[in-house]
Amino acid sequence: MCGIVGILGTDPVNLRIYDALTVLQHRGQDAAGIATTGGERIFLRKDNGLVKDVFRTRDIHELIGNLGIGHVRYPTAGTSSALEAQPMYVNYPYGIALSHNGNLTNQESLKASLLTGNHRHLNTRSDSEILLNVLAHELAEQAVDVLEAKHIFKAIRRVHERCKGAYAVVAMIPGFGLFAFRDPNGIRPLVFGSRTTEAGVEHMVASESVALDALGFSLTGDLAPGEALVIQEGRTGQVFREQCAERFAHNPCIFEYVYFARPDSIIEGISVYKSRLRMGNYLAQKILRMRPDNDIDVVIPIPDTSRTAAIQVAYHLGVKFREGFIKNRYIGRTFIMPGQAIRKKSVRQKLNPIPLEFRGKNVLLVDDSIVRGTTSQEIIRMAREAGAKNVYFASAAPPIRYPNVYGIDMPAANELIAHDRDVEAVRQAIGADWLIYQDLEDLIKCGVEGNALITEFEDSVFSGKYVTGDVQQEYLQHLGQARSDSAKSAADSPTA
Repeated sequence: MCGIVGILGTDPVNLRIYDALTVLQHRGQDAAGIATTGGERIFLRKDNGLVKDVFRTRDIHELIGNLGIGHVRYPTAGTSSALEAQPMYVNYPYGIALSHNGNLTNQESLKASLLTGNHRHLNTRSDSEILLNVLAHELAEQAVDVLEAKHIFKAIRRVHERCKGAYAVVAMIPGFGLFAFRDPNGIRPLVFGSRTTEAGVEHMVASESVALDALGFSLTGDLAPGEALVIQEGRTGQVFREQCAERFAHNPCIFEYVYFARPDSIIEGISVYKSRLRMGNYLAQKILRMRPDNDIDVVIPIPDTSRTAAIQVAYHLGVKFREGFIKNRYIGRTFIMPGQAIRKKSVRQKLNPIPLEFRGKNVLLVDDSIVRGTTSQEIIRMAREAGAKNVYFASAAPPIRYPNVYGIDMPAANELIAHDRDVEAVRQAIGADWLIYQDLEDLIKCGVEGNALITEFEDSVFSGKYVTGDVQQEYLQHLGQARSDSAKSAADSPTA
């Protein structure tokens, strides 16, 4: 999962892209990058680390121009090498810089066709570089001296024909302008908006609406699945939009609402905050059905994502809601940290219990989801050490049993605690006194009630159904082997 942003402004965009990436930092903590242009050259700065660590004052000053794109990354493909940080750049044709959120499911065949058929060189293991080179090749095939929006749309149509999987993309070409597009299923989010200044109209594209809010842009809406948007320099008052996919469907990723997106974002017209309130409502209803005579004394959220749902659970159960864990704000999100050992260690560094909220009580802990189980095990152990009489655990999401192939770091099935386990086996594994999961049907309702036009979400981690229709068991096995924690550690080692 990554965060992307692009701005075509009336004055320098360097600081604003920096600010937008800071707002989107929750989407990736591995690397950050910004590319800008003043009309001829592309100025690029990227490296491993948080936004605040990658960019110093001198770096920002060197990012010149009124057009730019940015990226925050956590790796699901390739390695954690700074070489694979984004934006990525190719000089032919025209000079293209690109930021990508998602994952291509046919990257191996694409790589082969690029190397042997298109004669393009690839310098990393990143599928983002593959996507960039497909786009560059399709633009080069048109061989035009004066680039127009119609040429961009034609190239993107070919990208849709060749590339499978999930991708939200923002890109720029010096002297031409900014463009963005989404995959034909609209799996990864991409919103856009504008604002009017004394000098003219400015435009912005980002992964989440909260980035637009922070910079004073008004949200226009979401790019539709398969849609592309082009804004040319010198014509900033006009936005060109075109549907570039022959076949498209609306299948946004449900996990954005469960975990990834900020609660103050609006994605696909759905308030992330309200969707999480509804998750709490449905979860409470299930608890009351299954355990009408429960002895819960207090509901405690696992900070921060689950707090909204936990408030509603406590309300409907008629019990106290308490903050039982204090979060260290300087530790990143453990789910997207690389390596099981690092994740396990970070739980203790990240959370500290308040014993008086646990001592002698039957505690219901509410989390947004249970992925590998590492965090849940440690938190339950901490609750017992703090004096809890019984520790119950509720997940606002259903059991995660299947790999994700669309840009979320859940590629290896055997690293998912609910894979090949029923609820009772998971309960025993994490050490809870009882465990309850949200039903998938109810989770889908949490989204549909926010936007009735969306009837099918991308929910493969829960259902095992992959909306692109090209994911086979052989591919999943290969993916699991290539992207497991052990494989990533080996790939990132100096001797690899």
